[in-house]
Amino acid sequence: MRYFPILGLTLVACCLFFWNSTSETKSSPVDDTTIEWLSWEEAMTRMASQPKKVFVDVYTDWCGWCKRMDASTFVDPAVVKQMNEHFYAVKLDAEQKENILYDNHTFTYRSDVGRRGVHELAVALLDNRMSYPSFVYLDENRNRITISPGYKEAAAMDLELQFIGEDHFKTTSFDDFKLSQGK
Repeated sequence: MRYFPILGLTLVACCLFFWNSTSETKSSPVDDTTIEWLSWEEAMTRMASQPKKVFVDVYTDWCGWCKRMDASTFVDPAVVKQMNEHFYAVKLDAEQKENILYDNHTFTYRSDVGRRGVHELAVALLDNRMSYPSFVYLDENRNRITISPGYKEAAAMDLELQFIGEDHFKTTSFDDFKLSQGK
């Protein structure tokens, strides 16, 4: 019987720890210093209950410019803020071997395409214009807004994210938007 109070105290401490850690998880917002990168499947699952635009970073493991964007552009505070606020951000390896089920179609890796092979979803999203990095913007209904190829510095990416994320693309051209922003 003398161990019972210690067991009870341990149980209370564990419950407090669990309650504290779960309440922090539920109430804390997305880390505002990093982009919340999702898989294609995770983004589509979230879209079903809470539609939002989708930003797809189509990259490869060997792409130096892709790595440079990860190390500089995608850690810039303004880019992180725009991305997390307006988009589900998806990293899609254009050469991944895993199948992706989307809209009742299974997209697969094709080893017979190109020098290294390519994933069919990357081909479909990029209209077969395979260059890395490339970015695909989808609207809340999963319709493509635009494809944006090539490396971008943080300021250029931030401007592009504002243009798409804040729906300026619906009423003005990107060139006019840049001028209105003093860029």
